[in-house]
Amino acid sequence: MIGIDWGTTSFRAYRLDAGGSVTDSTEHPGGILTVPPGGFPAALRAAIGPWLAAGERRVLLCGMVGSRQGWQEAPYLPCPAGPAEIAAAVVPLEFEGAACFLVPGLTARDAGGVPDVMRGEETKLVGLLPEIGAAEALACLPGTHSKWARLAGGRIAGFATQFTGETRAVLLQHSILGRLAEPGPESEAAFRRGLRRAREPGGLLHHLFGTRALGLMGDLAATETASYLSGLLIGHEVQAVTAEGLPPGPVHLAGSETLARAYALAFAEHGITHRRHADDIVARGLARIAETIAWP
Repeated sequence: MIGIDWGTTSFRAYRLDAGGSVTDSTEHPGGILTVPPGGFPAALRAAIGPWLAAGERRVLLCGMVGSRQGWQEAPYLPCPAGPAEIAAAVVPLEFEGAACFLVPGLTARDAGGVPDVMRGEETKLVGLLPEIGAAEALACLPGTHSKWARLAGGRIAGFATQFTGETRAVLLQHSILGRLAEPGPESEAAFRRGLRRAREPGGLLHHLFGTRALGLMGDLAATETASYLSGLLIGHEVQAVTAEGLPPGPVHLAGSETLARAYALAFAEHGITHRRHADDIVARGLARIAETIAWP
């Protein structure tokens, strides 16, 4: 089988054997935004052509390729949802030479009834479930839009998205804070300082302006502004999530090495234990969903 994680800015593909193990993989920056209208079948064939020529006839895709801006929209599936429900809701795609399906995204609502969505992360969470089992747990998938998912009974019970990564990018690129910041190496000391500030009174909006004032008064070096801002935003993110209470056991953390290290520092600041998982868990999730799909 071939598993595809096709996002907004990147494309990753895995060739999986009958047991779900990765036998080959490929990755390139050809996200869905690079594909012209009607060009998805050709783009997919160009990426995985050798595997198709070698006899692979099953393809499962997840990520933004299933969004309204992608190949075809795969409707959001409401939580709670587990591998069986997700597999039952896959959407078939017309693709010559192989059976091709899209994994649906998930949706949930918060306590105020406001909807939330994920697309692609659900497959990563499915990849985590075998390690967590039926126990109640909290998983953190940091990124541009960080996902915090509540897991229970071997299913994704619900989740909340934090706009942290994109907020940081917007502030540094389009606000007065970015004008103060200067390029420099990441500063763990400045990051930790931002984490500590997030735990103090005043709220995020006041703390953000304080970032500017610290720079103006010479209390924060321009080269440390970005690291301090990261700590401040991640600190407020963790504060917001932990205010709702944590299930027993560690937070399950899966993300890139840089982001996972940052969140691990934030967890330590809050006295939260965590368990680190490999970033590339999406292949396991794709394999598990594929197990129960009714393939032609």
